[in-house]
Amino acid sequence: MSHIFDFLFGQYKDYSTVDTTLEIIAVIFGFLSVWFSKQNKIWVFPTGMISTAIFVYLLLKWELLGDMMINGYYFIMSVYGWYIWTRTKDGEVVNPISKTTLKDKKISIAIFLATLVFVYIVYKTFDKWTSWVAYADTITTAIFFVGMWLMAKRKIENWLFWIVGNIISVPLYFYKGFTFTSFQYFGFTFIAIFGYIAWKKNLDKNQSIL
Repeated sequence: MSHIFDFLFGQYKDYSTVDTTLEIIAVIFGFLSVWFSKQNKIWVFPTGMISTAIFVYLLLKWELLGDMMINGYYFIMSVYGWYIWTRTKDGEVVNPISKTTLKDKKISIAIFLATLVFVYIVYKTFDKWTSWVAYADTITTAIFFVGMWLMAKRKIENWLFWIVGNIISVPLYFYKGFTFTSFQYFGFTFIAIFGYIAWKKNLDKNQSIL
């Protein structure tokens, strides 16, 4: 049993208690954020902002630039999404759950490609393009950037990007030595699947009313 524990959590012996505690807190608020997103609740954004703010601090300290940029972007898009989700007109939500339009798809492609280029430049500038992890970070960053933008716009396809990105992130974060964060993405994967199902039911219900 001790061997299993050491395999999963042995890397934390080199971390400070404060950093480990902060990671756990960030993971908890991350779970809350994704859960609220599944429920289509506005609390997705304030809980997400707490989680991402903590992760930005930790990832900057651990010199994980790609992951830090993801969380910094999450924080900014959470502010934007909070505004979008709370907009109403004549008592009706201005941006209900919907499918992506052709314009949304074009913007998504542009965000994905621009993110690939941006992350590559950052990694090369700071001499971090040194292993396969850099390639994986670049891809997941681009996937999550698109997913977060679509979530802020309340587009149902955001869940598909989260599912793919989460699946990649589970082994990636475990390899980096962040077991709690790896567990977080493992849980995120299932919540994202159920989130897509819940949003699909909501969308179908609203369309049947029209």
